[in-house]
Amino acid sequence: MAELSGRCQLDPGFGLMRIRLIILMLSLVGHAVAQTPSGYTNPILRGGYPDPSICRVGEDYYLVNSTFEYFPGLPVHHSRDLVNWELIGYGLHREDQVTGAVNLVDVQSNGGIHAPSIRCRDGVFYIITTNVYLPPGEGAETEFVNFVITATDPAGPWSEPHVLEGAPGIDPDLFFDDDGRAWYVGTHSPDEPNFPGEGEIWLQEVDTDQWALIGERYFLWRGACGGVWAEGPHLYKRDGRYYLLVAEGGTHFNHAVTIAVSDRLTGPYESNPRNPILTSRHLSYDNWVNSTGHGDLIELPDGRWYMVLLGIRNDLERRSNMGRETHLVPVSWEREPFEWKAVKIEWPVPAPGTGRVERVNPAVFAETRQVLNDDFIDRFEGEALNPRWNFRRLPLPGSWSLQERPGHLRLHAHANVIAERGRASLVGFRQTESDFSYSARMRFDARETGSESGLSLFQKDDNFINFTVTRREDGPVLHLAIAGKDQPTAVVEVPLPEYNGAITLQASSEADAYRFGYRLDERDTLIEVAELPAGLILSRGYTGANLGLYSTTNGRAVQSHADFEWVRYIAHPRLR
Repeated sequence: MAELSGRCQLDPGFGLMRIRLIILMLSLVGHAVAQTPSGYTNPILRGGYPDPSICRVGEDYYLVNSTFEYFPGLPVHHSRDLVNWELIGYGLHREDQVTGAVNLVDVQSNGGIHAPSIRCRDGVFYIITTNVYLPPGEGAETEFVNFVITATDPAGPWSEPHVLEGAPGIDPDLFFDDDGRAWYVGTHSPDEPNFPGEGEIWLQEVDTDQWALIGERYFLWRGACGGVWAEGPHLYKRDGRYYLLVAEGGTHFNHAVTIAVSDRLTGPYESNPRNPILTSRHLSYDNWVNSTGHGDLIELPDGRWYMVLLGIRNDLERRSNMGRETHLVPVSWEREPFEWKAVKIEWPVPAPGTGRVERVNPAVFAETRQVLNDDFIDRFEGEALNPRWNFRRLPLPGSWSLQERPGHLRLHAHANVIAERGRASLVGFRQTESDFSYSARMRFDARETGSESGLSLFQKDDNFINFTVTRREDGPVLHLAIAGKDQPTAVVEVPLPEYNGAITLQASSEADAYRFGYRLDERDTLIEVAELPAGLILSRGYTGANLGLYSTTNGRAVQSHADFEWVRYIAHPRLR
């Protein structure tokens, strides 16, 4: 066997039992980590981390991403080298932040928190973003709530949302000019669009004491590549000029980064003749990554520049279960070489060597190495839930506890099931690789008919797989179901006559197939019960898949709960 370094490098002759033994050995000694020998591997944030925005304070970098209907929202990561990132907190981390104008209680799928921007001025951090909410009922119109939260420590706590009234559209940016004035940069559909989906970038000064838009509104740019879905703007000032970076072309194969420049903040803006400056639209649909776009630029202390942006790995059917993830590319600045131009503009050139997002890249800083370690083992020994856990929407009151049975996560079974706009007793963390092993030890008495607890692999309210112990009238069964169009459809049920209230459930993925199994005693050999295509919950839309825990009474008014002793997730990166 080759060395064990965060993933198993196995000869083809290795059998399934030996693979399981290796995985178990690794999990028992804790996290197995791999260091890249040199350079870094994209994506730098694996799992559902789209729409990245970045800022720098000294030698510290902070990054935030969209989270849509998930809570807590707006994860804040910290790094000192741009390739190793630590989750330090969330911008939306309290109930009072998301139960008013910003609604994450019954928000629709793919609604919620879109395309944030993080900036810092004079020791204060700002996150500006949009909550997209469609009220229930026929004929309701979508509400776009643009707001700012602030903090003096990016780890939190963050302020209540400051809503900016009269700010239409989505994807706002906050720009601080050298004179101390603050400006709101927004995206909206123009009053007289030339075609459906045309976007326009607008600008207006903002009073940061009252959080109100003031003065004249300026309309800056409608993009460079047809203007389809021009959005996600970021403004920068460099050498006296203003640069407007925009996402364009939608969030799939035609996604792109475009840029314009002006000598005046309020315009007019001149499009870079070489737009788009970064995209995968010209590459094969089978390139290792597609849909690259929605970037944000950052200058390093030594004067070098980089860009963070999103992309979708092409692991399965030109997509992946991780959805849109955060990537990093170097940026150089080049002055136009045209002798006939009186004014020769300097433009940023992302990935100057190849013009595309590469899987393996030279090191950002020679003295650092990227550590590939997305493994996650939680024994629920702390007083607070590990920050990697997330809920679909604000969690139900009293639905979980770490105190009722110390050393366990208790999930109280709720009558709710997974449903559009619903809140269920469901919690999970991001899937970070297509290949993985995920298991949990659960204690669940299953005495009440209809009660159900176990694993859930979920991406949307209508896109999930549940692998649970369920109580039937004739006894407990192991129940595997995938989300159907109208209701979950059972794939297999296995009677558990020897079930005594404790079980280890396991879901793993290898060679584009999910495998599900269990063991009643931790010393037992895993018993496989089903194999399914890994594309069943293939990420579609805005968010990646999550690996989670679930408990429900399926609508019955009975008391039930499950205690989870540990969860263990071992990721197996496909480095190609």
